[in-house]
Amino acid sequence: MSLIKNILIIVQRSNGDVFFSNTLVNHLMKFYARPQIDLLVNDDTLEMAKLINNVSNIHLFSYKKKQTQPLLQESSIIRKLHKRYDLSISITASDRSVLYSILSGKKSISVVENSLSKSWWKRLFLSDYYFFDRRKHILFNNLEPLKILNIPHKDIVLPINIKASAMNKVKKKLEKLGIKNFLIFHPAAQYQYKVYPNNLRNTLLELLNRLKVPIIVTGSNARIDTSISRSLLNFEYIYNFIGKTTIEEYIALSKLSIGYIGMDTLNMHIASSQNKRVFAIFGPTNLSTWSPWSNHLKICAGDSLPVQTYGEITIFQADLPCVPCGKAGCNDQHDKSLCLDHINPELVYKEIRNFVNNQKI
Repeated sequence: MSLIKNILIIVQRSNGDVFFSNTLVNHLMKFYARPQIDLLVNDDTLEMAKLINNVSNIHLFSYKKKQTQPLLQESSIIRKLHKRYDLSISITASDRSVLYSILSGKKSISVVENSLSKSWWKRLFLSDYYFFDRRKHILFNNLEPLKILNIPHKDIVLPINIKASAMNKVKKKLEKLGIKNFLIFHPAAQYQYKVYPNNLRNTLLELLNRLKVPIIVTGSNARIDTSISRSLLNFEYIYNFIGKTTIEEYIALSKLSIGYIGMDTLNMHIASSQNKRVFAIFGPTNLSTWSPWSNHLKICAGDSLPVQTYGEITIFQADLPCVPCGKAGCNDQHDKSLCLDHINPELVYKEIRNFVNNQKI
């Protein structure tokens, strides 16, 4: 234990993957008596990475430099990282991520592909490795390095701790609008294939408006989000916050809410980590890996069903034989998922209405 003074964790995927590294970081911090822990992430996940608790420094991989200065960027990153860390852990299996882990850590651990032809060199040069298991939740996959290191841990998704200033800013905004108890509705996702169709979304919002409970619609300034913002209809109890909060302010907003309604995305996992009531609309995504994790029951969803509830989480999926296909849309090109057209907004509304009525909001 005393030999591990600094650790690098490499996460070269989406915001959701960076979010899930929070639990890994916190367990390492506790076990090794507060070592220096740094992250290496892609530049489009920097804002999320800044919120991971107990991180000292963040190294960035730039997509722009990948196109304009690929060799210069790679040589610069390698010089900064080379054998600088006592321990390096990559929770992404790409060739680049694994190479960074091998070169940066005196002891290196990474997830690798099951295919020997793809990962033979990784297995040869890494100190240790593990395989990504699609039958297991992302939480278990990301905590595999702790098993390798014989570090005891709890199977829970730790929430992100945020600054008091972000919380106060959100509280003031809500007070100004006269909002107390409210639900979040998050209609966007990073990719179009996870987005509920516009006509069904507006029907659902029209139904939710009948509850006479404030519904705050959230999103970023990304293209998909702003397109959704322009398509929203005006309802008395629906408040459009799309593009009006930072990630940190969104986490504060989620913490103050009574529940989450929305798509299979980062915001859903933030809500479940806070033990909020979650109503999640899923398309083709594999539930065993990516469904919301219940910290109370320490389980996720397994089988796909039109409606299922476990603990504080309810999931909706289409009742079709192809669900879940696990593809990025029907054409597997991050386009439309036709299965989302088959999720009835009335069904979603009824489950939320029952929750609101039981809470006597």
